Amino acid sequence: MGIHRVIGVLGGMGPAATVEFFRRLVVATPATIDQDHLRILIDNDPTVPDRTRAILHNGPSPEPALVNMARRLQGAGAEVLAVPCNTAHVYLDAIRKGVTARVVDMIAETAASVGEEAAGLLATSATINARLYHRACEERGIRLILPSEDGQRTVVRAIEAIKASRSFAEVEAAIARVIAGLQKRGAKAVVAGCTELSLLDGASMTLRWVDALDCLVEATIREAFREDAGS
Repeated sequence: MGIHRVIGVLGGMGPAATVEFFRRLVVATPATIDQDHLRILIDNDPTVPDRTRAILHNGPSPEPALVNMARRLQGAGAEVLAVPCNTAHVYLDAIRKGVTARVVDMIAETAASVGEEAAGLLATSATINARLYHRACEERGIRLILPSEDGQRTVVRAIEAIKASRSFAEVEAAIARVIAGLQKRGAKAVVAGCTELSLLDGASMTLRWVDALDCLVEATIREAFREDAGS
């Protein structure tokens, strides 16, 4: 299939989302034999300080750990870096400054995939507070609709439940109720802006499910097979 770049994954935020990203990346790669697949290096480091605690509660910053992880991956041969954690994109500029490898912007890729005039957002409170999707959607003329206070608490509890490997059926029912509220307020699609939420069955929801993890997979494969990959 020709030359392709080596992929590095800044993982562990959380581990289940990292595993799912790896799985989807393998499934989506246009390959017919082992040798057609991408070389993928994964640093699954769950000791990275909590992003939400850092952003909202002045906790330890994950920035040094993320930059060091990116450098480790680049040192091991990675040429394209993917970060399957939406909230970690608060530190995207610092990661990019710390390496020469290309770093995929999952937020921008996801916003570019919305294709609607109004979209609901399901994300951590830190991602919302940092206005990551606000900026990306505003640049594309998309009106972003956030859950109510009660709805956001439900989203946060859902993310925590997924990290703790609790019942997905209960989580999906709770998220479906939040989406129904977003739909009533004019949302035409909903962004799954937390990679834990990517583990849910988006096809069962009443709004089109724009999955940030799928967008990251697509962009990572695109970067891996760019024509100038050998330069």
